[in-house]
Amino acid sequence: MTECVEPGAPAATDVAARWCDRCGEASATGGHDACTAARAWEPPRYCAHCRRRMKVQVLPSGWSAVCVEHGEMRG
Repeated sequence: MTECVEPGAPAATDVAARWCDRCGEASATGGHDACTAARAWEPPRYCAHCRRRMKVQVLPSGWSAVCVEHGEMRG
């Protein structure tokens, strides 16, 4: 499960994602089956709202990903 930590940042369900959070390409282009499968085990690498590369930290208890524009997500 993914949670948005920073208040005021859009949650993943609030706004339709414009970008793939794994490869950074436009979500509308399709062909993201491999990305979807990989996201079952990996944290996001790109912000789905602004396409910025995120700072990702993987811990034994989960992960956190920080976008400088949209804040932190945890899963």
